[in-house]
Amino acid sequence: MLEVREAGLYCPQGDFYIDPALPVARALITHAHGDHARAGSQAYLTTRTGEALVRARVGDEAAIESLPYGATRRVGEVDVAFHPAGHILGSAQIRLEHAGEVWVVSGDYKLSPDPTCMPFEPIRCHTFVTESTFALPIFRWGDAAGVVREIEEWWRGNREAGRASVLFAYPVGKAQRILSQLDASGGPLIYQEAVERVNAIYRGQGIALPHATEGGDLSQALVIASPQMQGSAWLRRFGKASMAFASGWMRIRGTRRRRSLDRGFVISDHADWPGLLQAIGESGAENVWVTHGYVGALVRWLEENGKRAVAVELKLPAEEAAE
Repeated sequence: MLEVREAGLYCPQGDFYIDPALPVARALITHAHGDHARAGSQAYLTTRTGEALVRARVGDEAAIESLPYGATRRVGEVDVAFHPAGHILGSAQIRLEHAGEVWVVSGDYKLSPDPTCMPFEPIRCHTFVTESTFALPIFRWGDAAGVVREIEEWWRGNREAGRASVLFAYPVGKAQRILSQLDASGGPLIYQEAVERVNAIYRGQGIALPHATEGGDLSQALVIASPQMQGSAWLRRFGKASMAFASGWMRIRGTRRRRSLDRGFVISDHADWPGLLQAIGESGAENVWVTHGYVGALVRWLEENGKRAVAVELKLPAEEAAE
């Protein structure tokens, strides 16, 4: 039901692409991260919950239609439905059904709890197209709420030492997941503009997030910023601040040192190794397409354990590939 073209995954029976890398006539979008939602297509279809984030990504003038989770739309000869992926607000797996055959394209997903988005919903299918961002056995996540408590302790220690705390977190999804569980009473909160723009969209969907603090002692502040801001002039206003990064990549030894960080907090909005295997197993899929990440490692494991697996290489932009 799907084939790989230059622009990405194409469904000939429905004449649409899923998360295309290039502008196309019709694009179905799993979620609003920059490596999945791109400007320039003539028409978009995404989730009702994720529409505002997708619009912020692809532009106000884009022709965007949206569906509630679980609703079915006939596109060409294919019945299409979006189901929760648990990745970020509005993220979806896309279920495709044609002539009794069912495929599910996962987009990005995680199985761990997240108060800012609907939890992952297992969907039975014949073919499951899965991401593999963290598809190695070394990637195993702990409790996210516990990681947020670690962030609070780090912030408290920095306040006592008289230095600001700068936490780098992806501005779409990761920052909001942390903020939704953060005890914000410890001191001033400061958000980089990109983070606050997304915060406003989340609040508009009913997600409670603490607001930035006006004024206050900058040496006591927790600053939430995009990783792209590291080394920027904007951060110099905070003096000799302590720098940390919240990311699944912090699981890899040496990553924190290479990024010149004081701390690394292991928290990801992607499934870890056990989560990937669980999602694939619960799909009941006879065939698994693997893309976006450690493709070869997951394909080998699946083949060694009795699954039919295919490595699918898709074109990705050099821009944000949020984790």
